[in-house]
Amino acid sequence: MWKAARFAASSLRRSRRLSTAIPGPCIVHKRGADILHDPWFNKDTGFPYTERDRLGLRGLLPPRVISFEQQYARFMESYRSLEKNTQGQKNSVVSLSKWRILNRLHDRNETLYYRVLIDNIKDFAPIIYTPTVGLVCQNYSGLFRRPRGMYFSAKDKGEMMSMIYNWPAQEVDMIVLTDGSRILGLGDLGVQGIGIPIGKLDMYVAAAGFNPQRVLPVMLDVGTNNQKLLEDRLYLGLRQPRLEGEEYLSIVDEFMEAVFTRWPKAIVQFEDFQMKWAFETLHRYRKKFCMFNDDIQGTAGVALAGLLGTVRAQGRPLSDFVKQKIVVVGAGSAGLGVLNTAIQAAARMTGNDETTANKLFFLLDKDGLVTKQRNNLDPAAAPFAKDPSEIDGLREGASLVEVVKKIRPHVLLGLSGKGGIFNEEVLKAMRDSDSSKPAIFAMSNPTMNAECTAADAFKHAGDNIVFASGSPFENVDLGNGKIGYVNQANNMYLFPGIGLGTLLSGAHFISDGMLQAAAECLASYMTDEDIQKGILYPSINSIRHITTEVGAAVVRAAVEEGLAEGHGDVGYRELKHMSKEETVEYVTRNMWFPVYNPLVHEK
Repeated sequence: MWKAARFAASSLRRSRRLSTAIPGPCIVHKRGADILHDPWFNKDTGFPYTERDRLGLRGLLPPRVISFEQQYARFMESYRSLEKNTQGQKNSVVSLSKWRILNRLHDRNETLYYRVLIDNIKDFAPIIYTPTVGLVCQNYSGLFRRPRGMYFSAKDKGEMMSMIYNWPAQEVDMIVLTDGSRILGLGDLGVQGIGIPIGKLDMYVAAAGFNPQRVLPVMLDVGTNNQKLLEDRLYLGLRQPRLEGEEYLSIVDEFMEAVFTRWPKAIVQFEDFQMKWAFETLHRYRKKFCMFNDDIQGTAGVALAGLLGTVRAQGRPLSDFVKQKIVVVGAGSAGLGVLNTAIQAAARMTGNDETTANKLFFLLDKDGLVTKQRNNLDPAAAPFAKDPSEIDGLREGASLVEVVKKIRPHVLLGLSGKGGIFNEEVLKAMRDSDSSKPAIFAMSNPTMNAECTAADAFKHAGDNIVFASGSPFENVDLGNGKIGYVNQANNMYLFPGIGLGTLLSGAHFISDGMLQAAAECLASYMTDEDIQKGILYPSINSIRHITTEVGAAVVRAAVEEGLAEGHGDVGYRELKHMSKEETVEYVTRNMWFPVYNPLVHEK
């Protein structure tokens, strides 16, 4: 197994100094070409002669030994050359070319791949994660070269308990699971949605230091209702309509039982399930298994951190959050998750019940403002539907422009999946916001589904706004030396820390308190100086440091709630008596860092 390198999250230089220390040996049960074909152990031309002799590699590699640093430099040179050679081509072509070169490295040499990813996270996260991962999923059947992760399908009913033992790793800490039913804002992509768990787990390794040998991406293929895919001769999934009702749930039940039978301490993150199953599975499993839904809970936490940041940007105390008028556009799992979390936070701050806190939040779906007068009101949206007495002058189904003009919200938050819905008229209406610094959150992914662009937001809503998006946009030059800062309100700031903190606390249940601690940690991360500039979220270059702090906050919350049982040789008693600084250090020293370990063969 890989030996976790100590990584001091406050400084990448610190991690590099530690990585130069002599790493411990790793026992392998392979020899010769089998090692070269295993990306977990392969070092390419980096195997020293002593290892070539003891592992049966003499003659299977060119004679020259290339150091890790030289291999790293060679890859980066190839990547920069690719960037230069693809200049002027379509963005989709360039993005897929970059994904391919990184994917080939991932297939061949995981240690080098993750080192490159960690050191260049700002450049590479948009390639292996949002937004390129959406493009990869759309084209996955044509891009497929070799399997990664596991595939459980409706055809495997009754076999999953034995199938789970086909995975070669003895221990698994983190699983990301999707059924492909709502991939980003792209809809039902069936088995091609496997790209999402793969990308998410790359972020778990790069940002949170999860050992790549102990993570598992999973596709639960229950069919697809995407007719285009069903007719595609290259499509790799089941060619049948999606299972529904109890048939569907029985498949998910069987998978969850199989996972936690083999790996009782694993954590499962549900990802990109359509709304009805996202909420159903969260309620069904969260008290029974260690799991969470990132679309509902992770998105909500990142949004809450941004909402609290906008209050600070106005120069007001956080307690004034309860005075903010917030319009949420999008009644899917993400939008409803944000509303639920924000209302819980407001209720905690005021000491009132959630019904009172609910009055400042307004929900719109594809049919306009959601009120109690709505026919066939979705049960999931019902708690957030407005009473006519609360919206004087607005009708059921009022348009977004009407709502913004009447309510004059402090925050306009989009999770609609509908690109451009924050049009010029809507954005101009935000100029009359009751806030001194109105906030516009265009959080839908990928980029083409963003409710508006950063440039349009600053152009039409004015220079004095706070802007955040789910996908990356460039900062906007406002002239006269002023910059309109773009905040990427992306779940990558939270889910790695939630997973890491849960693992290291030993909690068997992820509570609302643990999730709220993560969000509040992120909200307090930025300095007042940055917040006043409109910068709500830190640079992704600091992602390991952010994750360390968030992970430590989750551990402390688990301890306070009596949910922590400890991890490895650190028990609940030790966790309970750790100071805040000691908890951060505990999280830091359990983060994996990619270095070549000496390999020793054992039969």
